[in-house]
Amino acid sequence: MSKENKFKEFFATSWAIDNRTSIYVLALFISVLGMMNYYLIPKETFPQVIIPYIVVSTPYPGTSPEDMENLVTRPIEKQLKSISNVKNITSNSVPDYSSIIVEFEPDLSIETAKQRVRDAVDKAKTDLPSDLPSDPDIMDVDVSAMPVMYLNISGNYDLVKLKHYAELAQDRIEGLKEITRVDIVGALDREIQINADIFKMQAAKVTFSNIEQAIAMENITISGGSLTNNGTRNTVRIKGQFTDVETIRNIVVQSSSGALIKLRDLADVTDSFAEQASFARLNGKNVITLNVIKKSGANLLDASDQIKDIVEDLKEHSYPKDMDVTLTGDQSRFTRNTLEELNNTIIIGFILVTVVLMFFMGFTNAFFVGLSVPLSMFVAYMIIPGLGFTMNMIVMFAFIFALGIVVDDAIVVIENTHRLHRFNPDINIAAKKAAGEVFLPILSGTLTTLAPFFPLAFWPGIVGQFMHYLPVTLIITLFASLFVAYVFNPVFAVSFMKHEYDKDYQQGNTWRKLKMSTIIMACTAVLLYIAYFVGKMHAAFTMANILLFVVILILLFHFLLKKMITNFQDKVWPGVMAIYENQLRWILKGARPIYILGGMVAMFFVSIIITGIAKPTVLFFPNADPNSVFVYIKMPGGTHQEVTDSVTRIAEKRVYNAIGQNNPDVESVLANITIGAEEEGFVSSGNPYNRGKVTVNFVEHKYRTTGVSTTQYMEKIREAVANIAGAEITVDKEQNGPPTGKPINIEITNENLGTLITDAYAFRNYIDSLDIPGVEELKTDFEMNSPEIVINVDRERAQRLGISTGQIGMEIRTALYGKEISKLKQDEDEYPIMLRYSRLTRDNIDALVNLQITYRDMNSGMLRSVPLSSVAKIDYTSSYAGIKRLDQKRVITVYSNVLSGYSANDIVPVIKREAASFNLHEGTTIKLTGEQDDQAETVAFLLKAMIIAIGAIFFILITQFASVSKSIIILSEVIFSIIGVLLGVVIFNMDIVIMMTGLGIVALGGIVVRNGILIVEFIDSKKKEGMPTRRAIIEGGKTRITPVILTATATMLGLVPLAVGLNINFETIFTELNPHIYFGGDNVAFWGPLAWSIIFGLSFATFLTLMFVPALYELDYTIRLKIKRFRNLKRIKALNK
Repeated sequence: MSKENKFKEFFATSWAIDNRTSIYVLALFISVLGMMNYYLIPKETFPQVIIPYIVVSTPYPGTSPEDMENLVTRPIEKQLKSISNVKNITSNSVPDYSSIIVEFEPDLSIETAKQRVRDAVDKAKTDLPSDLPSDPDIMDVDVSAMPVMYLNISGNYDLVKLKHYAELAQDRIEGLKEITRVDIVGALDREIQINADIFKMQAAKVTFSNIEQAIAMENITISGGSLTNNGTRNTVRIKGQFTDVETIRNIVVQSSSGALIKLRDLADVTDSFAEQASFARLNGKNVITLNVIKKSGANLLDASDQIKDIVEDLKEHSYPKDMDVTLTGDQSRFTRNTLEELNNTIIIGFILVTVVLMFFMGFTNAFFVGLSVPLSMFVAYMIIPGLGFTMNMIVMFAFIFALGIVVDDAIVVIENTHRLHRFNPDINIAAKKAAGEVFLPILSGTLTTLAPFFPLAFWPGIVGQFMHYLPVTLIITLFASLFVAYVFNPVFAVSFMKHEYDKDYQQGNTWRKLKMSTIIMACTAVLLYIAYFVGKMHAAFTMANILLFVVILILLFHFLLKKMITNFQDKVWPGVMAIYENQLRWILKGARPIYILGGMVAMFFVSIIITGIAKPTVLFFPNADPNSVFVYIKMPGGTHQEVTDSVTRIAEKRVYNAIGQNNPDVESVLANITIGAEEEGFVSSGNPYNRGKVTVNFVEHKYRTTGVSTTQYMEKIREAVANIAGAEITVDKEQNGPPTGKPINIEITNENLGTLITDAYAFRNYIDSLDIPGVEELKTDFEMNSPEIVINVDRERAQRLGISTGQIGMEIRTALYGKEISKLKQDEDEYPIMLRYSRLTRDNIDALVNLQITYRDMNSGMLRSVPLSSVAKIDYTSSYAGIKRLDQKRVITVYSNVLSGYSANDIVPVIKREAASFNLHEGTTIKLTGEQDDQAETVAFLLKAMIIAIGAIFFILITQFASVSKSIIILSEVIFSIIGVLLGVVIFNMDIVIMMTGLGIVALGGIVVRNGILIVEFIDSKKKEGMPTRRAIIEGGKTRITPVILTATATMLGLVPLAVGLNINFETIFTELNPHIYFGGDNVAFWGPLAWSIIFGLSFATFLTLMFVPALYELDYTIRLKIKRFRNLKRIKALNK
């Protein structure tokens, strides 16, 4: 090649153009592998979040909260506080149960944290009670280990039979590789009960120890070793384990006096069930519920499909025909719907982007620019499984977010090729030259676009673990788009680019070639329609619709769009460019650039002031309509579960009155008592017999037909269930997004429990009296007046009689709560054998007072029997239902939800102000935490990320332009683009969502810079060619207005479907001729604020790029020129002297 024909080129592009066949093979390989990976990647609604929490759970039945705190919680806490990397330790001591939650720093692995806690608990075991039924249970919190589906089994059968059928399903479902376990709720647990008769025992002088010893010594199998007989070794086994209840009844018990008596003469031995602690109902009917828990990272959609197949198989072959099996709370419905909506949004965005590009570049060029979208995504699909990512709504939104950005590189390359091809008929040379000419600005533009996402990838905390999928996926996809733009798009351009000046285009040869193909497709469609109507072949109907759709598009393009495109390219767009040129010339004259700068600075501050006056609602996380509404019922401490159940039924009835019977928007109404009724997030606190929950599950958004939003239903339910006598009611909705605390959460601490209770309730009552708008109802997590019977042992009298407090306590515990003295083994199952007094004795306070305690005198060794009333006094009192601690200090939390239409950010400052002036006892502290802590952490990080992003962008710009002033000119777009965001929020009366709007502003910083780079870089190149500065500015604006408008429009159009919630089902268009068009849904509520912030900011930033940047460039040149003249004048004066 001669020297004068040499031009700047990019080696990868030139190689790709020279090896087109290899590139097409590579494109096919990437497409196939990408699609395969998409279908194989596990699907779920929200990403996996590793919660750095370790929970230590210790059951100790029959123990009061204060005793649990002193005997169990404090000794374990004492050892836990020495562990490093701990953020805080919280505990809850309730009757029968201690729960301690250790929160670690997020960078510590779960395995390490769990081992440290295990070591600390092992050290504490020597200080724990010796009669604990089991060692403390140590577990980590796995958000994904929550039920993803509920199977509700009901029918005209007893609970024993229903449980048998439930266990059939449990065994089959637990066999799936995607499932961790299946829990059965609402069933009865089999228990062998020895209900002793107190009077018969006293008459026979038999103690609990006598019965326990008799059972233990008989229910045993012992290996006797081996016996050799005639050269054969025979193992000897003494088989004595019980096989049935009748054997237990006939056991002979030796009394303390030596008499022998059969157990059946002392007690009623029955094969029965433990007291039913929990209840479950579906749509008002009692059911047994199976909670299906998925493995972390497993494919939710596959698991759901397999479970449905199992249920259908059981219905057909194993279950009675009249038994009802209902699936509720199926998370796969929302996952499937979310992914379907996001996929369709990608298609809508792709179509919108392609249509806009078509008007600027023609159909062929637009189509092959559009191909950069799926190719970039296919490359990303090949990479993200290796990072352990699942296909969830965060990853899917990242692809939607990238939709308009990934085409930017391709737009610039193809548009530049299109422009140069006008002057160079050799498309190969034009493509190579075009890629080489824009390589550096595109590379730096991509790097500046990615700059905000690199710090976001290191987002700390639980919120960061939830959101970091977004920046990582975007980084991968945008780097993939760079690869596609320089390797694939130039090859497509060389192979298929048709310029408006080409001979074939002018003569219409393209239409003549397409006409025959169109006729063939139309005829094929007719034949397929005939096949459908004759043979009912649905596949033929779908294929016919697709062919017909393609035919309509070809005809539409040829007879309508082609003329519109020609008119737009020949008249409309040149007219727009002429107007832009005139405006640019006007702006650059005289002192106008200074006025433009001053006006922009003033506008920036005015927009902030206007936002402050308008006071838009500020939320931490998007406030979406609920898919589920929860009604939590909390009865006074000590309430029996059957009483709680009766009150829950009242709440159920009121819920039905609020939503209406047979409401088509409601999928199901479930009620839970005790198990599954806790309001607290992650871990259960024993068996809360005083708690109930009613859950209203709604159908997916697209199937709701009443026109009433689920938020309105929630408010109706809130009004309906208010004022249920004796119950504390909370109405809430499911939590979407990362787990956060309550919007209003006040922690009050003091080591003195009496003082703490006084101050906590005084502060709560004071805040209540202020009647702050938006507060649902202030509640505390502390339960007072839990009824308690205290037995005070007279130690002096007891010791004289030769009996210890421990003997008295164990005798009473066995009499009332019972004691597991052995197990009945049948096949693989084991059932407890429980020894206690009969129900008549257990529920009779007089029998308790006169309880005869039979014991062996510690002093004389004689067998004695004394009534409880002779050694102890019984007092009726009340206690606390639970005692919570935070970092070894007792704490009471006052909390509330925020009513719809209000924001915690308006309420919390008022409470903080009042807390600062509230009189407290010494040692009491008040701290507002919960969602506010997460919000403050997020705001701090986003500000830090913004600063890092601006610094990174500035570094890239300095490296490229070697000029501080030019870098500041381009960087100013980032600051002033916030004007567009603020004005958009105020004008359209939108909420400011700290998480999403903040994320959008940070991301906007990188997007707006790349167009500024394109203009400034082109102006510099024209100046290097010798063009005067002002003319270079105008020429740069005219030349780059097309790619600037295209890239900005593509990015905004890619987000518009998500911003407005436009949903079109492209599959049913062809299969049912029904697009199922609707607006709204969960995705628009979740991602809408982020999408709108980018649309508002980018639309304003496009004006800045086309008008403000050229004006600042002119101003910079003028200032530099004046400084240079001043310095030259100074030198001349110095020389003249």
